[in-house]
Amino acid sequence: MFDTANGVESMGDVTPVEATVPATHDADGRPTRLLSGSQLIRISLYWLGISAVWSGILDIVNGRIQFAGLAAKGSEGLGALQIALVGTVIAIAVQPTVGSISDYTMTRWGRRKPYIFIGATLDVVFLYGIATANGLFAIGAFVTLLQFSSNFAQGPFQGYVPDLVPARQVGTASGLLGLFSALGNLCGYGAAALAVRQSGSDPNAFFYGTMAIGAIEFVAMMGVFIGVHEGTRVKPRHGRSWWSVAREAWGTDILRERSFLWLVSSRLFILTAASLYPILSTFYLAQVFGLNAKQTGDTKIVLLGIVAVCLTVAVIPAARLSDRLGRKRIIYWSCAIGATGLALGAFAPVLPVAMLGAALFALSAGSFLAVDWALMSDIVPKASTGRYMGISNVATASAGTVALALGGAAVMDTVNRWLGYGAGPRAALLLGVGFYIIGALLLKPVVERRREPDAALIGAA
Repeated sequence: MFDTANGVESMGDVTPVEATVPATHDADGRPTRLLSGSQLIRISLYWLGISAVWSGILDIVNGRIQFAGLAAKGSEGLGALQIALVGTVIAIAVQPTVGSISDYTMTRWGRRKPYIFIGATLDVVFLYGIATANGLFAIGAFVTLLQFSSNFAQGPFQGYVPDLVPARQVGTASGLLGLFSALGNLCGYGAAALAVRQSGSDPNAFFYGTMAIGAIEFVAMMGVFIGVHEGTRVKPRHGRSWWSVAREAWGTDILRERSFLWLVSSRLFILTAASLYPILSTFYLAQVFGLNAKQTGDTKIVLLGIVAVCLTVAVIPAARLSDRLGRKRIIYWSCAIGATGLALGAFAPVLPVAMLGAALFALSAGSFLAVDWALMSDIVPKASTGRYMGISNVATASAGTVALALGGAAVMDTVNRWLGYGAGPRAALLLGVGFYIIGALLLKPVVERRREPDAALIGAA
């Protein structure tokens, strides 16, 4: 039976809305019972699929732009931006809205799972559309649809760590989240690198690469759907309509959360800097070092090996150190290392120096991924985690497009025209150094603390 007053489905004797924080939860509304390692892994697993899709599809599209003639020479950055632009607006609108709705939803599967399953299933459909489309307009249309479906799933999914993980395990959970996100990036870039490498001899290479990342995401999603128990806690609607709940995602009360706003601003710049290297890597290798499709693919595979080692080395130690030294301090170190890596890439005279820069960049990315979500999870209101995590991911959704707009279309294409083909990607990496510095400065006002008890949840009737 469905409870129209609170928007929850009755499940026999289970009471989905609790009037007070139970003994199994702390004053912040977090569970106090420690989770097993396998439970923590299942909570984070879907990040592998999400990261594989977006790292892979953007790299595959860039490979088609560079080597399949989808954009004119010297306008590669603009072509990539045209494909991504509208989808980014969709992502910004959908993720916080659906995340907020999921805070109030309860079904027999939980409040997050229906959105995750529907979104991931549609992702596979739209990836097939991208794989079979020809021309910038058709590819851009399917990328826009993919942004809708992917963010339909991501907004609710991001509530899992604040929902289910006790405070003592937030650092570990964030580290696992960062690890799976990193592994997903490696899977996505690996599929794209193989597709680029084979594209010269196999006209179906890009199709196979695109569908491979879809399969990775769907398998990861099913691991979460089957393996995660969400519990029965839900935020009450008090008779409000679902339209009212959706509009709540954009309520002005969020302006009171000063630390949250500073953190979102900071991560926008940091993630934009962190997006420049991977998003522009195909253009960088082909234009700066004059590599063809096979050579670019082979080099990217070598780079993936280097990045895999560095990410694995960085993620878990950074998460544990953040519990002892503080989240912000680790992020500052991450920014410094990342800026150094981008600077090396920008000035690299030969490929080995560029690879050293990529190694430092990977250490930075692993450290940031391990700690960023722990800090965000610490400061967001616990009863509205879907909403706040969705809004926080506005930075994630925007970062790639900002990187393409400023680093690709504005800087890379312009400098290529002014100073010669190949100078543009170097200039774009230098722009990333500045973004890291701005991101670190915006992090300073963030108050690193745990939330006080959330009245909306504790007082639920």
